[in-house]
Amino acid sequence: MRTSVSPRYNYAARAQHFRPSPVRGVFDISMKPGMISLAGGNPDLTVLPLEQLGDASARLIRDRGTEVLQYGTGAGVDELREALTDVMSLSGIRSDADDLLVTSGSQMGIELITTMLCEPDDVVLAESPTFVGAIGTFLGLEADVVHVDSDDEGLIPAALQESIRAVHATGKKIGFLYTIPSFSNPTGIRLSLERRRQIVEICRKEGVQIVEDDPYGIISFDGSVVPAMRSLDDSVVYLGTMSKIYSPGLRVGWMLAPRELRDRLQLASEATTICASVLSQHLALEFLTEFDWRASVETATGRYRARAAALVEGLEEHMPSDVRWTNPTGGFFTWLTLNRDINTESLLQRGIDDGIVFIPGTAFYADGQGTDTIRLAYSLASEQDLREGARRLAGVLS
Repeated sequence: MRTSVSPRYNYAARAQHFRPSPVRGVFDISMKPGMISLAGGNPDLTVLPLEQLGDASARLIRDRGTEVLQYGTGAGVDELREALTDVMSLSGIRSDADDLLVTSGSQMGIELITTMLCEPDDVVLAESPTFVGAIGTFLGLEADVVHVDSDDEGLIPAALQESIRAVHATGKKIGFLYTIPSFSNPTGIRLSLERRRQIVEICRKEGVQIVEDDPYGIISFDGSVVPAMRSLDDSVVYLGTMSKIYSPGLRVGWMLAPRELRDRLQLASEATTICASVLSQHLALEFLTEFDWRASVETATGRYRARAAALVEGLEEHMPSDVRWTNPTGGFFTWLTLNRDINTESLLQRGIDDGIVFIPGTAFYADGQGTDTIRLAYSLASEQDLREGARRLAGVLS
């Protein structure tokens, strides 16, 4: 019997830079009975009119199957792009649908813009801390991530100015600034309008492209929405997604960019996926045009608001006195700082043993910072589980 020999792969140099997602790493563990997961930022899909959406899906395939199951244009379904301009108008953005490119989730948008604007060793400026999925893409495409200091109010304009000067002093090129200004992942902080204006002005003067990722902007607990950076400067590249207001499983996102850049991004997109799922796009279009999607978002936001309050109550009751956390006013997350010499990665297994899953803060830095921090997600757990989760976590920290 012939014994098979495992092939030896000649990996590209960049292969070593891709790293596993810590959120995906605990996904199976989170599903175990009795486990309370505060790890993944999952939307609550029980607010959706699932029966009616199912009927709409059946009608689409029955009546228009030869269209919605076929290839589509690289730019995306025209009617969906028009509907998405209506979604963005809630964040103060006035846009032409022709400037919009539909992607297979906003994660694809992060990859496309990095591919288009960054050579290996170019610098991506990213707020500190930032989205783990973005870090994975930047590092995998061999960009050098430089974190810009943030505080309890978000990205610090003066720190951005200093970071730009420091990078320029090295002779390196800055590809862009990546930021999640509205209810940031992982901190839950929303950047003020005044700071947004300052950051836009700094980047305009320094010739730094801004990439604004906005999954959570309209998930505001008091109903207020701070205008997007894109509304302040139409050179900003804006990333949107249906994942938090409808369905992450559809994998429908979009990019809004100046026309010349948008056209080049479409070429890169077509080389990657040919086109985003046509069926998914039409399902998203049905949701935005045939259902009261704003009411759905409002209902979901009410649940997230109550869950955030339950988690904060649990933290206030049980946490050691040296632990601080952000007080979220929207989005899916809060951010804990322990203020002690401990690496929260070493606490994760102990937490799992005690029935609580969280994400250590180092996942949200490219350079190993954040050893004494933790991200907690409250979007899907029940209020009872959130209070109990805070108690279990406090026991681990104590």
